[in-house]
Amino acid sequence: MSQRLKRLRQDGVFLAAPTILWLVIFFVLPLAVVLVFSFMSRGRGGVAIMPFTLDHYQRTFGVFFIILQRSIGLAALTTVVCLIVGYPLAFFISTRRRRIVQQIALFLVILPFWTNFLIRTYAWRILLGEEGTINGVLLSLGLISEALPLLNTQLAVLIGLVYGFLPFMVLPIYASVERFNFRYVDAAHDLGANDVRTFTRVVLPLTLPGVLAGCALVFIPSVGAFVTPDLLGGTKGLMIGNLINKQFGGSGNMPLGSALSIVMMAVVMISLLVYVFADRREARA
Repeated sequence: MSQRLKRLRQDGVFLAAPTILWLVIFFVLPLAVVLVFSFMSRGRGGVAIMPFTLDHYQRTFGVFFIILQRSIGLAALTTVVCLIVGYPLAFFISTRRRRIVQQIALFLVILPFWTNFLIRTYAWRILLGEEGTINGVLLSLGLISEALPLLNTQLAVLIGLVYGFLPFMVLPIYASVERFNFRYVDAAHDLGANDVRTFTRVVLPLTLPGVLAGCALVFIPSVGAFVTPDLLGGTKGLMIGNLINKQFGGSGNMPLGSALSIVMMAVVMISLLVYVFADRREARA
């Protein structure tokens, strides 16, 4: 029996070897190069040269720290808004008795993915512009006297991020609610619990794995987003992803861009560790 287990383990390592090699070549090595570049000096044309220095990390946590704070804050706010909107939506979809209604609702949630993300973001520029649809409707109804400055603001970035990542919140929560046994709700009501207490003590804890997964799937890409802030935020919505993109283009600063990338990776890793710790704690409970 022990020989068989040993052979299965060897076969497992052999089968995993291509994946491990792929991760080493296309993830570990590039990350190591970026890490080394982040400690090098800026040369002519923005390339990385010797000697090593910590100046770029000092600038990251000095001059550019406000952009890092803005990125984390907008990502956290996007996650909260997606959770507030996505949880009731996922609950509504999963509790439909007719299967065809669930399928149509899920289809509508996934439908935006059929269109390129860049095109969808440009569509929001049309909607939020001074002569766009939203301002046009408000002006025609007499609710405002002049066009609102919606575009090139942090609000526009928030709207774009919520629109783009809302399905990533809805789908994991839908999967959790779909597996939820609603007999627990009846039992809680029989024991005298009201709707609020039933939700906080029964429904939410049992669907928390989907909530945690959705929060991770929304927060992590929101931190590094650069297309949405670039098109909808302008200078007021600048995030760390835009800053990194600029450092690696033209006569930028590759070492500074590398330092910013490492800091962003650290934020992502901390988010993943929080998710794993919370998920394990919930599983033990």
